[in-house]
Amino acid sequence: MQNVLRRNDVEKATGLPRSTIYEKMAKGEFPKPIKLSAKSVGWLESEIIAWQKARIQQRDRVPA
Repeated sequence: MQNVLRRNDVEKATGLPRSTIYEKMAKGEFPKPIKLSAKSVGWLESEIIAWQKARIQQRDRVPA
């Protein structure tokens, strides 16, 4: 079973505002949500964690 995060939780976890989340999703730079009902979506916590880890790895890369 995976945890599903609602938008407010995703904003808190990433530090990104709503507009940036949707902008990054449109560019393929952020996980896309899953549809929960006709009017609600959520993000898989595991995908948000993976996105965070990728940002940390990107930060820690040493230029060649």
